[in-house]
Amino acid sequence: MEQPVVEDVSPRAPELTGPVMMGQQWRDLTFLHWAVDPAVVADRMPAGVRPDTLDGRTYVGLVPFRMVGAGVGRGPGVPYLGSFLETNVRLYSVDSTGRRGVVFLSLDADRAAVVLGARAAFGLPYRWARMRYAEEGDVRTYNARLLRPGPPVRSHVSVRVGAPREATALDHFLSARWGLHVRWWGRTLHVPNRHEPWPLHDAEVLALDDQLVASVGLPGLVDRPPDHVAHSPGVRTVFGLPGDARRPRRPAVS
Repeated sequence: MEQPVVEDVSPRAPELTGPVMMGQQWRDLTFLHWAVDPAVVADRMPAGVRPDTLDGRTYVGLVPFRMVGAGVGRGPGVPYLGSFLETNVRLYSVDSTGRRGVVFLSLDADRAAVVLGARAAFGLPYRWARMRYAEEGDVRTYNARLLRPGPPVRSHVSVRVGAPREATALDHFLSARWGLHVRWWGRTLHVPNRHEPWPLHDAEVLALDDQLVASVGLPGLVDRPPDHVAHSPGVRTVFGLPGDARRPRRPAVS
């Protein structure tokens, strides 16, 4: 069977083809990534989705950030519940129609209602955590501790933000992702999103002591330095309605 053409990696998002489901701002993100053999994470992909690769490698990402002003449709953010801290562990995916995306292994947030709502509505693997974020000059520090029974699971990340940089091919591969893939009620869904190109800065890791990556079944990975580090002041994004990942996206109506 002829393989579908995989969409190009582009910092310019395609137009959404239907109504906007929600909008939100992602602020003060740090991107930490480790290159791995695709076979290491192939079994973590939803049905009909495989690891996306660049030069034969795929990546595991640890991404702490601030969620700000999340709300329904194009309306204003929901007070209190629309702003919180989050850290996700993510993989990079391509589905059977050639659409690239992200697969989340975990999304840890410090709003219990958000965790419960996102798990129930979309099947996303949100977890409740106690989290802190601090800025001191050019240093950004993120702390998280899962709130659940059993041994403590923590994460501590501190980076020094440097100068703005021109995005590399790897930057684009990891950040220019215009959808997520998720398995929900027996179907693999593709949820499209759109935002402006990422403004990226160099970043230096000052401290990294993380157990979140190991907690989702990837022990030992963060024992070595990350292969990719970047920081962004953030973007505003909107999400479209989910669709079946096996069906190609319809052309946008002009």
